[in-house]
Amino acid sequence: MADAAPENGAGETRDDGRPPARLPLDWIAASLRRERTRAGLSLSELAKRAGIAKSTLSQLEAASGNPSMETLWALGVALGVPFSALIEPPAPAVQVIRAGEGPTVHSEHSSYTAVLLSASPPGARRDIYRTRLEPGSVRESEPHIPGTVEHLTVSTGRVKAGPRGEEVVLGPGDYMAFRGDVPHSYEALAPGTSFVLVMQHV
Repeated sequence: MADAAPENGAGETRDDGRPPARLPLDWIAASLRRERTRAGLSLSELAKRAGIAKSTLSQLEAASGNPSMETLWALGVALGVPFSALIEPPAPAVQVIRAGEGPTVHSEHSSYTAVLLSASPPGARRDIYRTRLEPGSVRESEPHIPGTVEHLTVSTGRVKAGPRGEEVVLGPGDYMAFRGDVPHSYEALAPGTSFVLVMQHV
């Protein structure tokens, strides 16, 4: 018996032509609740604007039911967000790009190369810091303002950094991004550790 094609969690058509996998209801539910709260709409008001039954919306926010593309599209229009905002998976809490990885562009006329580590989202503000840290102590940081994201690229040495319980060890050239609005820390693991820290505020 041939192996079954893997299910596609994003609901796309499988290579073998079978029906797409079930939509990821948990993150659709979370996206709907998040966007409805952001828009300041009640269940009744959003259902009315989207032209669907309140009970249908209630089921979707409870991660039950089987929403059609048309239903989700109508909800996206009513909320003023792209369709993709309701169905794309949540971004990882911690993102790491190791040295030598990441999309790279090259200059035609010099040895200059650039690696895109993170594109700035609309409306974001960023502060850039050059940081040095020595072994022997841990820099514990309390949560910053809501929505803060920290971007860190190691220049020299080694550092252990990230949200409490999700710390990652990084070496020269490594990059990571993580939420700065939760408790987090930095710990040098080698003398002369230095890194560039970018604080992003939305």
